[in-house]
Amino acid sequence: MEFIKNFFKLEERGSNVKTELIAGLTTFLAMAYILFVNPNTLTAMVDDGSGGMISLTGLEWGPIFTATAIAAMSGTLIMGLYANYPVALAPGMGMNAFFTWTVVVTLGYSAWQGFAGIFISGLLFLILSISGLRKRIINSIPKNLKLAVGAGIGFFIAFIGLQNAGIIVNNDFVLVQLGDLSDKFVLLSVFGLVVTIILYVMKFKGAILYGIVLTSIVGMVLGLVGTPTGIVETPPAPYFFEFTKGFTEGNWDFQFFVVIFALLFIDFFDTAGTLVTVGNRAGLLTDEGELKDNGKALMADSTATMIGAVVGTSSTTSYIESLAGVEVGGRTGLTSVFTALFFLIFMFFSPLLSVVTAQVTAPALIMVGILMASQLKDIEWDDTVVAVSAFLVIIIMPLTYSIAEGIAVGFVLYPVTMLATKRHKEVSIEMYVLSVIFITYFVVKAIVGF
Repeated sequence: MEFIKNFFKLEERGSNVKTELIAGLTTFLAMAYILFVNPNTLTAMVDDGSGGMISLTGLEWGPIFTATAIAAMSGTLIMGLYANYPVALAPGMGMNAFFTWTVVVTLGYSAWQGFAGIFISGLLFLILSISGLRKRIINSIPKNLKLAVGAGIGFFIAFIGLQNAGIIVNNDFVLVQLGDLSDKFVLLSVFGLVVTIILYVMKFKGAILYGIVLTSIVGMVLGLVGTPTGIVETPPAPYFFEFTKGFTEGNWDFQFFVVIFALLFIDFFDTAGTLVTVGNRAGLLTDEGELKDNGKALMADSTATMIGAVVGTSSTTSYIESLAGVEVGGRTGLTSVFTALFFLIFMFFSPLLSVVTAQVTAPALIMVGILMASQLKDIEWDDTVVAVSAFLVIIIMPLTYSIAEGIAVGFVLYPVTMLATKRHKEVSIEMYVLSVIFITYFVVKAIVGF
């Protein structure tokens, strides 16, 4: 036990094994949905016209489920043991949809070539991390913009929670509207949110975890959440090293290299935003606003992307749901180790996860968003340049459903407005370079059409 305390610096960061265990379980439950959503997204099953179903990508559900669990477990374990960060990883939402609907279905590349592209993007990611360039880029971001990224992610994750709960739904004319509050599933999420908020304001430690558990129990009692149909289920083999087919059977044209650039870009800045935000909430920022040991965290993330490609899944990245564990006290990599162990366990006990539905976990995401909004108070809103850039970072993230694009818009405008107000000397050379890269990204995106 003493070794664990010293290795993870538990006392130094004001935590203990019990707290880290609760945090690890909370993080796992908040993101367990990816074990089922990712296979659904990557297989893209549709009606074949004769009453059957066919996968648009040629991939099967079972191997993708196992690959998702292995990628999440491996990446999270590396993050915990090597970087000592309370950050969990898994195949990224949005990135899996990009892989399926843009790379495979729209552009026509095979899934194997897509995985090969992901492996290369992860390798480039690793090289950038080893060189220190990635660390330098993250540390060059002004503190006000880091706070804006955190607040923006808070609004984004709350928006996702509201959607998962059915409280906010699609509207073809005005994009979104209030959902049907008489729907029993929506009411289950509302119940969970109210319970979680009450527990939190009453200062119950682990309020978010208890909220998930209580909502699951009420859901099962009322028949809104299915009871497990089994306990143990042997996972099928994943697509080990199938990505190598993409190097010999694929069409490696200019367009595909643009796809690799897009994969690298999205992964890079999604991860940067997540690490800065989680690091800030976990007390891992220095007085200068720099992430402690972020080089190790970045290398863990890039390695996880490569592992994901090897077993056959889309880009693996740091998960913003890690904040759920941080908010209940997770402060060290031991939180990640516990989360990784739960991914390993439930790879074999997947039937038990049937109770962790989107409606059950939605309150946790909304609650995390509420807590993250507190970062707004520390932004220098009296500075017009900061206010404009920060606001756009915050508002663009949920509206585009992309952390990376929210960062891009704000980071393009920040150097421009600083130049316009003759404050260019306050901007680092890295920020100017980032601005040019973001502009290039938007131009390429407009030309290629993804």
